[in-house]
Formats: sequence, C-alpha cells, structure tokens
Amino acid sequence: MSQREEPRDEARSFDRREWMAVLARTSRESLQAALEGMSVPRFDWLRAPDVGLAMVRARIGGSGDAFNLGETTVTRATLRLHTEDGSAPVGVAVHMGRDKERAKLAALIDALLQTPAHAQRLQTEVIAPLAARLADERRRKEAEAATTKVEFFTMVRGE
Repeated sequence: MSQREEPRDEARSFDRREWMAVLARTSRESLQAALEGMSVPRFDWLRAPDVGLAMVRARIGGSGDAFNLGETTVTRATLRLHTEDGSAPVGVAVHMGRDKERAKLAALIDALLQTPAHAQRLQTEVIAPLAARLADERRRKEAEAATTKVEFFTMVRGE
C-alpha cells in the first residue's frame, strides 16, 4: 500500500506489489508466526540470503534535484518452490537491514502466496492483518508528529 492510501477491507485480495511491500516492513517474529503449523514445500535457492548496500537517493526540498544521500544495508533472497502441481513459483525478498532469516521467510511467503493451495489463507490470515497493523502504526506516528507541528505566519506592516 502506498503511504497515503487508507487500509482496505481485510477480505480483499492484495496484489503482489502490495504483499511484497507488507513483507518488506514486517518483523522476523511476525513472519515466523505466519508460517507456524504450515507444511512448507521443499525449495531451492536461486539466490541465498545475502547482505549488501544500496544507494539512497533524496531530493532537495522533497521535489528538487536528486542527490545521493548515502548507503543503507539491505538483505535479499530468491528461492523456487517445489510444488505438488508442478508449478515452480519464485519467491523474492528485499528489506533494509542484515537479517538473513527474515529475508528467507519473506521470500518463502511470497512464493507460497503464488500457489493456489496457500494463497487465500495467507492473504486473509497473514497479509491483511499485517497490512492493517502497519497502517495503524503509520497513523499513530503521523498523529504523534502532528502534535509537534508549528504554524508560522508573517505579519506585514502597513505602508
């Protein structure tokens, strides 16, 4: 979900772009809890979890010329599931930080979301609640920041 988009009904279906954004912002503990009690198919690593750097770009004044702000640590992983129906969905994960296990779990959930056997359950029981929690957290932070807002104005003297 985009940052300004309001959360939607939990019964709706998320597209891959949306669930990838949710997985990238979710903690390892939440991802582990999502997979508890699930039979996870075998998988092969296409890219084992690895840590690297990504350049962070910014804009002057939020909309001006772009410049390189600095680097941040990112972890990425790519895997291919072995499913009973012969499909071989590829799961991908990229997130800020150095947590390789978190990248593995996110890639696994991404691949499982692409399988008919797991998609509906993961959409309703995992992605929707996580998206709602992230939206609530964002609203709480925005409300907290709004309390510190200062409005400036200039008075003009008559001529």
